[in-house]
Amino acid sequence: MKYKIHNRSNRDVSDLQQMMKSFMPFAQKRIGFNKPPVINFESDDLNAKNALGKTGFYDPANMSITVFVDGRHPKDMMRSIAHELIHHNQNENGHFDGEIMTGQGYAQKNKSLRNSEKEAYLKGNMCFRDWEDGLKQSKPTIYNEWR
Repeated sequence: MKYKIHNRSNRDVSDLQQMMKSFMPFAQKRIGFNKPPVINFESDDLNAKNALGKTGFYDPANMSITVFVDGRHPKDMMRSIAHELIHHNQNENGHFDGEIMTGQGYAQKNKSLRNSEKEAYLKGNMCFRDWEDGLKQSKPTIYNEWR
């Protein structure tokens, strides 16, 4: 699967790109999305200093995932990608037609969007966990390769 990665951050993301070579085909098969989203890695100093800042978001109009990288562990960023891939699949299936997924409390105010968030947390995290566990079982030395 071909997908575009834009590194607009101040960080070397080669560790993430290496993991994504294995994770993205796994996620596409597991989640079932048809088109690969664009992946954007971003730096934002103010966001990074905010303990409740954004970790990432999905843009349905551009079919893109943005992940904030400053001060984050690669595994945490991969979980963010997995979460946003569920939103990408939801978008492909028409779940966001006419819905606005931004603003304070959108997932608390709108039952449909709340259910979309629940699905993304559950399925995204489980997809990532299943990929990680499978990788570690098939390649026990993987811990030392991506340091």
